[in-house]
This record gives sequence, C-alpha cells and structure tokens, in this order.
Amino acid sequence: MNFRKVNNLTGLVVGLIATTVYLITMEPTVSFWDCGEFISCAQNIEVGHSPGAPLFMMIQRMFGMLSSKPENVAMMMNAWSAIASGLTILFLFWTITHFARRIAVGKEGEPTGNQLLLIMGSGVVGALAYTFSDTFWFSAVEAEVYATSSFFTALVFWAILKWEHVADEPNADRWLVFIAYMMGLSVGIHLLNLLTIPALTMVYYYRKNKPTINGSIIAFLIGCALLGFVQFGILQGLPILASKLDLLFVNTFGLPFDSGAFTFVILLVAALIAGLLFIKKKGWYMIHTGMLCLVFIIIGFSSYMAPMIRSRADVPIDMTNPDNAVSLVSYIQREQFGHNPLLFGPDFNKLPKSYKEVGKKYVRSTDRDGNDIYEEVGTKKEADFDASDLRFFPRIWDYNDEGHKRFYRSYLGLDANEDATAADNMKFFMGYQINWMWWRYFMWNYAGRQNDFEGQGDPKNGNWISGIGFIDDWMFGKGDMDARSADGYNDGYKNNPARNELYMLPFLLGVIGLVFQFDKNWKDAITVLVLFFFTGIATAIYLNMPPLQPRERDYAFAGSTYAFAVWIGLGVLMVNQLFQKFVKGNAGGALAIILCLLAVPTLMAKEEWDDHDRSKKYLAKATASNALNSCAPNGILFTFGDNDTYPLWYMQEVEGLRRDVRVINMSLLGIDWYIDQLNYRINDAMPVPMVWKREHYLGDRRNYMRYAKMPNIQEGSYYNLNEICQFMISDNPNNKISLSDGSRENFLPSKNFYLPSLSKEELITKGLVSPADTNRIDTNIRWTLPKEISYKDDLATLNIIAAIASEGWERPVYFSGGLPGDNYVGLNDYMRLEGVVYRLLPFRMQSAEPPIAGEMGSIDADKSYDLFVNQYQWGNADRNDVYFDEKNRIMFAAYRINSSRIALELAGMGQKEKAKEVLDAVKKGVTESSYHYDATMYYMTLAYYRIGDKETAREIALRIAKNTNDEVLYYQTLDDSGKQTLGGDVQRGFNVVGALMQAATQYGDAETAAELKTQLEVLQAKAQ
Repeated sequence: MNFRKVNNLTGLVVGLIATTVYLITMEPTVSFWDCGEFISCAQNIEVGHSPGAPLFMMIQRMFGMLSSKPENVAMMMNAWSAIASGLTILFLFWTITHFARRIAVGKEGEPTGNQLLLIMGSGVVGALAYTFSDTFWFSAVEAEVYATSSFFTALVFWAILKWEHVADEPNADRWLVFIAYMMGLSVGIHLLNLLTIPALTMVYYYRKNKPTINGSIIAFLIGCALLGFVQFGILQGLPILASKLDLLFVNTFGLPFDSGAFTFVILLVAALIAGLLFIKKKGWYMIHTGMLCLVFIIIGFSSYMAPMIRSRADVPIDMTNPDNAVSLVSYIQREQFGHNPLLFGPDFNKLPKSYKEVGKKYVRSTDRDGNDIYEEVGTKKEADFDASDLRFFPRIWDYNDEGHKRFYRSYLGLDANEDATAADNMKFFMGYQINWMWWRYFMWNYAGRQNDFEGQGDPKNGNWISGIGFIDDWMFGKGDMDARSADGYNDGYKNNPARNELYMLPFLLGVIGLVFQFDKNWKDAITVLVLFFFTGIATAIYLNMPPLQPRERDYAFAGSTYAFAVWIGLGVLMVNQLFQKFVKGNAGGALAIILCLLAVPTLMAKEEWDDHDRSKKYLAKATASNALNSCAPNGILFTFGDNDTYPLWYMQEVEGLRRDVRVINMSLLGIDWYIDQLNYRINDAMPVPMVWKREHYLGDRRNYMRYAKMPNIQEGSYYNLNEICQFMISDNPNNKISLSDGSRENFLPSKNFYLPSLSKEELITKGLVSPADTNRIDTNIRWTLPKEISYKDDLATLNIIAAIASEGWERPVYFSGGLPGDNYVGLNDYMRLEGVVYRLLPFRMQSAEPPIAGEMGSIDADKSYDLFVNQYQWGNADRNDVYFDEKNRIMFAAYRINSSRIALELAGMGQKEKAKEVLDAVKKGVTESSYHYDATMYYMTLAYYRIGDKETAREIALRIAKNTNDEVLYYQTLDDSGKQTLGGDVQRGFNVVGALMQAATQYGDAETAAELKTQLEVLQAKAQ
C-alpha cells in the first residue's frame, strides 16, 4: 500500500475529526479577554493592542464577511480558529508520521503492512492527544491569535521536515524560502512562531553536515542568533531605520510626513534587488538562498502597513495610534507594556538612582506655517541603577508593584529589611517561574488538572494532579479532594468540571516516546527537544514574569505541549516493541495502538470535554449587553481592564448595540493618545468634555500631579474642581512649585473639591430624582481626593467630571462596578447603583437601608428592579449544562451582591414582593451548577431573610454550611504545611456560617440557627 496516499488520507481524517470537535464545542459568540477586541478590530480592520496582529485581523475579516447578520460575525471568526486548529492537528499528524517512519524503516524505505499500521497509529494517537489537550483546546474555540499562531508553528516545522526529505533534489530549497515567507506572515499574528527558528536550524545542520557535539552546539547558537536577528534586526530594526529617516526628512529638511519612510522603503527594495542580482551573478548559491529568505520575511512582515493606514482613519479602536513611522516603532516594540529585565537587572528592593533618557517622544503636528512636523512632547526614560544593585539573571525584579514585593518576600521567606541573594533569585526562577508558571501548565495537559481556581502554590487551587492518590496527596501534599462529601451539591472543587484526572498516562507515553526517539534517532530527538525547550523553558526565561498574573498564562507555552505530542505519538512504537514479546505481528501492533488510543486521547476527551465545551455559553455577550443597557442615553461609562471593556467594544462595533454610550477604559486613560481620542466622535457617541486641551496632556506633560500645601489655602475649605483643573494646566510660574533641580511644575493646591449641582426642581425635571425622594438628598457635592499624588488617569477623570458638571450635568456618567477602589477619585458617596453600574449624580442620597459592608452610594431601586427582572440576560447560566470558569464566575458575583443590595432597598421601601422577584431572578439566572454557593450567597441569604422568605434563606444557608463542612473534610487530609496555608480559608468559612447563624436568629428562624450552631461547633472541633 502506498505510504504517501495512506499518510495523506489518514492525516486528513484526523484533521477533520479535530476540526469537527472544535466546531462543535466552540463559543457561538464573543468570549472574554482579548477576543472582544480582536473581533471588533477585525470586523472593521481597526487597530488592536500592540504589537498588533494585522494579518490575523485580515483573515478574521474574511470569515466575518461570510456571516449573514452581525450576530453571527463572532461565530464565523471563532470558526476560523477551529479550522486553523484542525489544520494544526493535520500538520502535527504528518510531523509525527515523518519521525515514526524514520524510526521504523529509515529515510527511504517503504513501510510494510505492520510498519504502516504502527506509523499511522503513532500519528493518530499523538495528534488526537494534542487535539484534546487543555491549553490548545481552550484557544481552538475562540477568536484569539493563539490558534492561528499554532497553525503557523505546525506548518513551518512540517515544512522543514519536507525540505529535509527532499534536500538533495533539484529546487528543494524552495521549501526554505516558503518557510521564510510563512515566518514573515506569522509575525502579523504572533511572535511565538519565531521560536521554531533554532529547531529549524538544527534540522538544516543535521541534514547538511556530519553531526558532532561541537557542531551541534554551534548550530544551536547560530539558531539563537538567527532568532535574535529576525526579532530585533528585521522586525524592529527596519522600522527604527525608517522612523529615523522620516524624522530627519520632516524636521530637518522640511518635507511632508512619510517622505523619509517611503525613501527608506525604496532604498531597501533597491538594495535587496541589487544584492540578489549581484549574488546570483557571483554564483553564491547559499548566500542567494539566504537573501531570498530575507526578502520573503520582509514581504510577509509588510502586513504591518495595515495598522498605520487604518490608524490614520481615526477608527474607533486605535490602540497606540501608530499613524506614522515613529509611533509604529513604539507599537511594534510594545513600549506601552514596558520591558522585563533578562540578563541584568535589580532585585525588587533596589530603587533606581535616576532615570536616564533613551529617546524622544514625538507626535504628528504642524508648525506655525502649517508645515508637517514631529513635535517633541517628552523623553523616553529607563531606570538607572547603581552597578552594585544589578545582578546577573534577575528574577525577582519588580520594584514598582507593592503586591509583587510582598509576594517575593513571602515566597522566599525574607524579612522586611532582608536583601535577596542570587540563590533567592534562582529559587524563585525554579520554584515559581519554571515549576508554577510552566511545568504546572504543561502537566495540566498531560497529567491532570486539579480545578480552575487560580492559586499561588497552595494545595487547593490550580495545581496539576494525576488522580492517583499516593502521588497527589502523599508525594506532593495536595490533599484528597475526594474526602469532600459534596454529593448532590456543588462545592466548586470536588465537582469542578476542570478537575481532569489523566493518571499521568499521556505524560508517561510521551516520556516513553522521548526515550525511544533518542535511542533510535538522536538527531531527530534533539530537533524536537530544541523546539520543546524554546517554546517552554526558554519562553519562561525570556518573559521573566512577575507573580500574581491577572490570568493563567498557559497559552504562552502551547508550543512545548505541541512538541511533547510528537513524543506521545512515538511512544506507540515503543509500546508495540513491548507487546511484541507477548503478541507477535500485526495483532501486537493493533493492540498497542488500541490501548494507547484508549489510555490517552480517549481518556483526555472524556475528562476535558465538559470544561472545553462552550457551545451554549453566551456570558460575555450577556454581561456587555447588561452593562450598556443599564446606561442612560448618550452616557459615558468608565470601565477597567479587558473583561470589563472588550465585550462592550464588541457589542458596539459588531452588533451595533448602544453606540451612543462612550466607553472609557481607565486602564488606558493614563496614556496621551487615548485621552486624545476622547476628543473625537465615535459611532453615535459624542466627544467627551474635558477642561484641559491637547497641549496639556501630550507626552510627559502632567503625567502626575503632587499635592502641596499652600499658605493661602485654608485646611477645611473646598474649591471648585473646574478652577482646580484650570490651575493645574496654568503656565503662570506663580501657579507652580519649585523642584530641587530648579525647575517648576504644576501641582494640586488642595484635595478638597466641590462641584456645581442642580436645584431640586432641575433634578426632578431631568428625571434624576422623584419628588418623593427630594427630602433624602443633599445637593452639596463636596469630597476629598484620597491621594497625595494623582497620575494622568486620575487627572483625566477629574477633568472630564469637572467639564460635565460645568455643562449642567447633561451627559450621564457611569462607572463599572468592577473598578479598583481608588478609580472613583473619592466620589463614592455620590454614586448610585443602577443594576450593575454606578451613576455619578450631582447629589448624595440616603438609602432606605444601610449599605452592605464595602458597598458605596445609593440605589435606584425602581430602575434596578426593571433591569434585573425584565431586561438582564444570563448567558445561559440559568441552565445546568453550561460550564463557566473562574473568571466567568467573577462576573456572577456582582449580580448576587448587587441584587441583594437592591432587594434590601426595596424591602426598606415596603416593596418585599419586588425584592423577592429580584432575588429569584438572580437565583434562577445563575444556578448553583453555574456558580457554586460560596460567600457571595451570604448576601442573598440575608436579603431573603429580610423579606420574610425563610424557606429559601434556610435552603441557601444550609448549602453554604455544607460546603464549609466539605472544606474542613478536605483540610483534614492535608499535612501541617497545607493546613497552615489554608487555615485562613477555613476560618473565613466559619465566619460565614457564624454570620448566617446570627442572621437566622435575628429574623426568627430558630430551627436553622440551632442547626447552624451545632454544625459550626462540630466543624471547629474537626479543624483543631
């Protein structure tokens, strides 16, 4: 039987299986994190966050055009990720069968029947194992870049193996040029694909040379150098040169924008053509091939013209505003996100002695005569440390984040004033960055996963597990999750869908395959090992991630799980060798394949399906719709972070919902280009009023503002915020303070502000308050800014609020409920809860009921009732067959807590029936299956008691107590170290049960109170 035909046909079948799985389980609409941004940008070819993914946007746009209506655009773009992932599996299959064939019959031999069966079986097992792996499957069903990036990784790695197979044939090196072009294109998706370069170099070396140890080391180093050349020499170096020339032509020669950049492009093209012709004439074949590869990398890289072109159109989403050659460099270099030290840097407790200038900041502008000019608006600075404070290989480096600094000390056991050592850095590197931030993710895929709770090394949350008790509990101290007795209930842990027990079978099969390949063909094994190293450990070294990441970062290491899947496939060959001792011939081979299929991909599919099936999930769309529909017409909505913002962008840009609402992401509000964009109309949303003007915030201008006491400012006096904002932007030297270097800067003369309000009659006319509530309001808006230093995002917020107040409060202003506490700039008392958002009002209202601890402002009970009962969507959380991960469940917490506040307010107003409707809507809309009953349900229990529904309150209270009991049962299985780590969690559980007992007592539910008291005493005794 012809190997090529069988190989192609079997690969296509496996790829079709994978594609079908992903299409069946993909999310039918927008997902959280960056997906909303990517879909929005792709729909209209807008500019996503740096370093951008322009080619990905174009591909997504093609698939979006296939949708019949706006609501289906996200589904079609998700479908591309599913298809790209299926193609990844196809090329993985062909990669595995290439290596398997080399082991079974050598380079040229034609496999016999049994050999062909084993080679195909290896490919099927390895490819399907990766199909159902945790990290890859997650990315395969959403519109993110990682599925497409994986496709390019699989494609180029397969292509170098194709070249290797035909390297001695005429025109074989066209494969190298093809690989270079794919590399260039892949940069327009994600830079992770470049990590294949060292592995490709090893393949080339082993194919063209007689391998030696020294030669292998040199080839490896050359591969690293090529990676650096492409990353820094081409992808960053060429734009830098173009920007330098454009700056020269515009600011020195007085020529228009782009004249220098276009000249550079013309010169570059001319140099490449001349070089190709000269080299070809000389007959330097290898250099000519390398030159062609360089040309095609640059051609592929040209997709980065798209963000510059689209940025000039001032599209609604225009991240970093890369509308010229100079700003494009900042965009590609990700300057917005900063840089982590790699080889040399400080420890976290070392502070810079100064900040050195490393460049200038420019914006497009015009001079007095109307000529184009790059206006200098600041300097680019880097921290400068004493040489004695720098160490080699710094791993505990983040001196800017107090939370990170506390974590470093806690993790390493350092005292408050104790300096770290090189050993401490290495301990953090091996224990946290490698073990926790790579190896844990790797083992999730091929050993098993404990749950979806993000942990930081404690025994209960986010670990890898095997499902084998003596390994998980006795060897690694993760405890016995099965000790929980949560039968019939959802405690969030034992019944967590992300609890996947693989019994380490995929991992063991991969280790067998690794050993087998090194034994049979060490050159191929080193090639795979280099790919595994660079996409795993080397990535962890390069990223040098600080702790407490906002989400799990396993997607960054998907390449290492891809490489390991090759070894999983090859493990089938060694299993066959073992079986041949007992069952000879085809029967032994078939038995080995069947056993491996059942033990690895079949088991993985069974365990992973429930937590990767998103086919019924609509949560991101629902939460975005709810937030937008909570806002009054022409409102301004302040949000924070990805999950709070990107789904809103999607609903506005793609589905056209509430385009009148202006969304302001406070995570970006401290950057001048973002503030600048607030001056433009976007869709149906008018420009945002601000006191300051463009010249006041560009570049380094007013990056921060210190508070300084003034002799003429009375301590208890309040000042009009508008006047304060005018003072902060004043160029009058008398309105500035002197610094130690002799310079002068603006400052805050007071932290006590007031805003002009409206009369009660005006408030009634505008519908902001009912006549009956006017006796509960105070229209004196006075507050104190809770900061000594205000940064640009704070100043921008104050400027916006001052401008809106001065215009008579015509624009409704809203704040998302998920903002960090200090982002409300001290105006907490003037916030009114309307559903899940807070509206800033020109008065303070006294609530009918005391607010829940930690909550702020008052409540619009009538509007909130209507939103919760009649308008809000639940994203299918009202079902029991949809999985919502931890970050999804965080969204539900706000609904539970806010509904409790609203119900208590309604109860205080004598509207207990309405209060019950609100509570019942949330209880039904977010089932226990969707989000287990944790402490957030305490507030709902309290509200149910307050409205007199003792039966429901009792039901919830006993379930929470049951979950606390399960926590204690699990706690008892831990060693002393684990108990010490989780002692706080157990105590918090006791506190919640105690609070429920008090609530039951207060509202006359003596039976439940007695039962909870008995349970609490038993639990506390168990936990001793």
